[in-house]
Amino acid sequence: MPAILTVTLNPAVDLYTSTPRVEPTHKLRCGPALLHPGGGGINVARVLTRLGIDALALHAAGGATGRLLAELLQAEGVRSHAIPIAGETRQSFSAHEQASGLDYRFVLPGPQLAEREWQACLDAAAAQSVDGALAVASGSLPPGAPTDFYARLARRLADVGVRLVLDTSGPALAAALQAGVYLVKPSLRELRELTGTALDTPAQQLAACRALVRLGQAEVVALSLGAEGALVVSAQQAWTAAALQVPVASTIGAGDSFVAGLVASLAGGAGLRDALARGSAAAAAALLTSGTALCQADDVARLLPQVRVRALE
Repeated sequence: MPAILTVTLNPAVDLYTSTPRVEPTHKLRCGPALLHPGGGGINVARVLTRLGIDALALHAAGGATGRLLAELLQAEGVRSHAIPIAGETRQSFSAHEQASGLDYRFVLPGPQLAEREWQACLDAAAAQSVDGALAVASGSLPPGAPTDFYARLARRLADVGVRLVLDTSGPALAAALQAGVYLVKPSLRELRELTGTALDTPAQQLAACRALVRLGQAEVVALSLGAEGALVVSAQQAWTAAALQVPVASTIGAGDSFVAGLVASLAGGAGLRDALARGSAAAAAALLTSGTALCQADDVARLLPQVRVRALE
């Protein structure tokens, strides 16, 4: 099976800590800091690697933080290909409030990319891709990158026979769907923003997913519903899975783990039903770990038999 390429234009070094209570003015005494390589596509590559899938994390990187990112990826055994940029790779900071169990996430915009830098990422993605393989583009776009970057990526990859899985939001998501992708993974909030409707009922949510498929914007829609679970929809199939009830250490990284579980199954030739089950197990497994540690393969395997998937009419 060819390697799965992941593309992260705006990666980060994620720092996670905890404090008794988050409040203004006062110094907040924190616990030990955990550092992980981060950004949507990088997180997907981390999970794929743990699941025994060959993945290559293509990403922009610059400065001392970019070098630290490379060290963290190497420590996890994740294959990576960095595109050098002049700016400093960003950091992201998350704090777990022990009193409430809530996570507070502070996300920086990232470095300004020159046209030659984001264009180099497009060129490298097309060059690294293998006909018939899957690629995953995930995360926000940094300043300087065009809104239609993911749309350009989808077209470049389609030209070399690669199917794109996309997990992003806002104008970048809308632009990419106009170009068309293989699979898109919106949250309910993101789907509401796309459609301009409340989507309060399961029937409305299913209809909105089917509309994206009917319009040719995606062959498959994987809609994440948080605590309500997820569903996957194609022209011929629709499946839903309830979220597993597990102790929640942190919700950070559950979406990226869900995407990785889906893609790991699809790359191996599994159908949408089995892919949804594995994605759901991976998302639940991510809830068991603190901060951006993401899911562990043993937890995914243990939780997978507990996932219940049913067909939708």
